[in-house]
Amino acid sequence: MSVTSLPRRRKLGPWMATALVVGNMIGSGVFLLPASLAAFGSASLLAWVLTSAGALLLALVFARLGRAYPKTGGPYAYARRAFGDFVGFQTAWGYWIAVWVGNAAIAVAFVSYLGYFWPALTDTALAASGLALAAVWLLTGVNIRGVRQSGWVQLVTTVAKLLPLIGLAVAAPFFVDAGDFTPFNPSDQGTFGAVTAAAALTLWAFIGIESATVPAEDVENPERTIPRATMIGTIVSAAVYILGTVAVFAAVPRTLLTQSTAPFADAAEAMFGGWAGTAVAIGAIISAFGALNGWIMLQGQVPLAAARDGLFPRVFAKLSRWGTPAVGLVVSSVLVTALMVLNYNAGLVEQFNFVILLATLTTLIPYAYAAAAQLMLALTDREHFSGRRLATDLTIAGLAFAYALWTIAGSGYEVVYKGTLLLLAGIPVYVWLKHRDHDTTVQINKKAA
Repeated sequence: MSVTSLPRRRKLGPWMATALVVGNMIGSGVFLLPASLAAFGSASLLAWVLTSAGALLLALVFARLGRAYPKTGGPYAYARRAFGDFVGFQTAWGYWIAVWVGNAAIAVAFVSYLGYFWPALTDTALAASGLALAAVWLLTGVNIRGVRQSGWVQLVTTVAKLLPLIGLAVAAPFFVDAGDFTPFNPSDQGTFGAVTAAAALTLWAFIGIESATVPAEDVENPERTIPRATMIGTIVSAAVYILGTVAVFAAVPRTLLTQSTAPFADAAEAMFGGWAGTAVAIGAIISAFGALNGWIMLQGQVPLAAARDGLFPRVFAKLSRWGTPAVGLVVSSVLVTALMVLNYNAGLVEQFNFVILLATLTTLIPYAYAAAAQLMLALTDREHFSGRRLATDLTIAGLAFAYALWTIAGSGYEVVYKGTLLLLAGIPVYVWLKHRDHDTTVQINKKAA
């Protein structure tokens, strides 16, 4: 089978594509965020609004690029088209690392939520690691069988995770008291500093905006479905985040909230009783499981796209009989397994958490490249951007690039420094790939002569 030909297979419809965006954004971290944000008081609500506005700018960029270029790879495909192979490789390299490293963290979070009901699961590192790896490989198998199967898992888990969060958001007005939101900024920072620090935390909740663009060739009617799924998914997620945080702030005193390990569950229990807290805890488990499924899908798609263009080892372009990038899925899950085995040693936990920050940075850089790609392509490829005013395209892309740059800078000097080294570490791989292609071209020319 040719590595560039895709067999017929059932694809992701509008609901599944939207669920992929929502499910990948509303993952494991959001259920803990209100506790982290409590230290900044109501200033964190302003941070949510600002971050949501920036996320919507990026969503507009991905929606526009997804409509113009519905090709598998998402940020990688756009960066390569606009800036060539080297920037394309950097984007694919960083994004791929970010995905499989992040999957290790989501798997750990999934097991920690299960420990809410069965503490014995987390009593020993061996049991916790074993269960986390079982979830990783179960969902790897689901994704190998086809994106449609993975899409159903994503749709069901997204609906299940949204129900308790929406329930809290709807109930919030009945429990809100003005005193719940004072003081505006209880931290020891100025208002600007507090909002900026809170925005840095809320930013992580929006990683995944691009999810519908990555498996573009596996999406039904991608020119129409991808933009809608991206925008609807981002708006729904932003609304859930803001209203959910309001609900938690209203139900749980700030002094208790800062110490909470399950803020949404605590809020639900305070509002409706113990059964509601249990329901939200179940929602958190489903949320982590669904996010793990969605991100495992993406961990095979970007290497597939790059390998088909000669920018990743060719083996990543091989497809299973179900038309899925099985090699990329398996290799990525092997790396997830290795990282979790290293994390088995409790002494590596702090290092592991820092690697997650680096992985998040390597996701933000592709976002910046995508915004810059729209700037470039809107100027040089008006055929694909017809029907839109040039000024509108350039303004959206420019603002989105500025936002991405601000968020990268907000990651901190150490993270940016080490994240840059992580990206540069891929250059020898790029050199080897180009050398391989050069040798192949020379041999072909010799035979032809």
